Amino acid sequence: MSKVKITGHASGTGILTVTAPNTSTNRTITLPDATGTLLNSDGDGSSLTGVAGAFSTLTDTTVSASDPTVSTNPSATGHLWINKTDGETYIATDVSAGANVWTNVGGGSGDIRTTYTIDSLVVAGGGSGGGYARGGGGGAGGYRNTYNSETSGRNGSSETALAAIPTSVYTVTVGAGGAAIYYDYGNPGSNSVFNTVTSYGGGGGAMQGGRARPEGTYGSGAGGGGTGGATLAGSTGNAGQGFDGGVGGNYDAGTGMGGGGAGASANGYAAGGSGDGTGGDGGAGLASSITGASVTRAGGGGGGGSNANQSVGGAGGGGAGHGSDGPHGNGLPGTANTGGGGGGTSGSASYGTGGAGGSGVVILRMATANYSGTTSGSPTVSTDGSDTILVYNASGTYTA
Repeated sequence: MSKVKITGHASGTGILTVTAPNTSTNRTITLPDATGTLLNSDGDGSSLTGVAGAFSTLTDTTVSASDPTVSTNPSATGHLWINKTDGETYIATDVSAGANVWTNVGGGSGDIRTTYTIDSLVVAGGGSGGGYARGGGGGAGGYRNTYNSETSGRNGSSETALAAIPTSVYTVTVGAGGAAIYYDYGNPGSNSVFNTVTSYGGGGGAMQGGRARPEGTYGSGAGGGGTGGATLAGSTGNAGQGFDGGVGGNYDAGTGMGGGGAGASANGYAAGGSGDGTGGDGGAGLASSITGASVTRAGGGGGGGSNANQSVGGAGGGGAGHGSDGPHGNGLPGTANTGGGGGGTSGSASYGTGGAGGSGVVILRMATANYSGTTSGSPTVSTDGSDTILVYNASGTYTA
């Protein structure tokens, strides 16, 4: 059996005393099977091998020249990761093979976690047509799209899809259409929003004798009103969202009808030619297959006229302008949840009401494998192949 040997120092004269503790219990002290020096209460640990660089030797800590990734798999939450190159420090807060979450505990560049793609189509509410007489058509709601390289409004490029972070809550706002208006300029539509993507409401159509309102930012512009002695311009649409409203005519020259509201893919049309009492047609909207079927949305409203021919609302939910010359006919509304503009009023014998703009819509599309199933606002849920589609006709949220 091994023996315990105490060896004195040949040149020392001091006496080393081993003092027993005040205990009535038998104790066993096991010495390590290694050569080394014991650390006393005043020591700094510098003589202990394996302590220098201790962070890198701990089982729940990693010191590295780079950041972790979502595929860096720690054994448990609480694992500490130190990037010795830039000082970023992370704690593993969710452990799932290949989809780990590393939370940045300093003031660095953010957390590291898996993301997935959500495509979106965001259409704002359309503007209402001009009231009173010979009103301009309302502009369509702004149109922004990320799906499958389809274009956004005004020939805009397909936008960048959202890189969604699991457990994050994303807000969906569906803009209302501009309210129908009597004896006044049309009302603009309200904006639609998904996360940081905002589509602007369509412009409200002008009433007789007026240009479409120049103030404000619109998805698509509205038509100018019919007037005497001049032609009146429509309002301007927004880059990447919609086109410009049509010119209202000069009724002294027989063309004094409302201009058409613009759509996502075309300007509103000017009021009819000399001697033609037809208001300008609304500009066409854009088609998207984000739901699995091709659907056209965001058409402009038609301008009000003064003959039996109604103007045509733009393809994609635009309301027709009324075509009768007194008593007044009201403009027709844009179609709900298309962002279509409302039609303008007609005639001059009495006042009329511009048609209301159609409400907007927000559509989300993602891989079914990623769909969380957590929503508010009661979106319609469907599938197309391996994808899930959410159609929001009213505001709500999606939790990734």
